[in-house]
Amino acid sequence: MPKIFSAVEAVELGIEKEKKRRDFYALVASRFSEKEMKDLFSRLADWEELHVKKFTDIRDEIAEAQSVESYPGELTGYMQSLVDDLLYNKVSADSFSQIVASPIIAVDYAIGFEKDAILFFLEILSFMTLPQRKLIQKLIEEEKQHIIYLADLRRKLK
Repeated sequence: MPKIFSAVEAVELGIEKEKKRRDFYALVASRFSEKEMKDLFSRLADWEELHVKKFTDIRDEIAEAQSVESYPGELTGYMQSLVDDLLYNKVSADSFSQIVASPIIAVDYAIGFEKDAILFFLEILSFMTLPQRKLIQKLIEEEKQHIIYLADLRRKLK
C-alpha cells in the first residue's frame, strides 16, 4: 500500500537544511579574523535565518497537500537523502578547522551549500500550491544571487 507523503514533511526538511547552512556560515564567520570574511559569512548566516523564517511561514500555511508514493519510503527517503548528504555531514564544529583551512575553501563549501539549496527547492516545488511555489521560486532566485556573490568573491581571493 502506498504511503502518503505530506508537503509539510518536505518543508520541515527544508527548514532543517536552512538551519544547517545558517550554522555553517555562523561557524565560518567566527573562525576567520579577516573582516571581509567575517562580514560575508555573518551576512550569509543572516540570509539563511531569513529563509528559515520563510520556510516556517510556508509550513504554517500549508493545507496538508499530499502526494502518493509508488512504494513506501520513496519520497521520504529521497528528500531525507538531500538533507543528509556528505556535504552536510563533513562540516561540523569538530572537523571544520581541519577541512576549511582557508577563505577559498570556505567559499567553495558555501557555493556547494547554495547549489544544494537550489536542488532541494526545485524538488519540493511539486508539493507546493501556486502561491507557495512563487515564494519558493523567490528563494531559488535568492540562492542564485548568493552563488554569484560567492563566485565573484572566489575570483577575487584567487
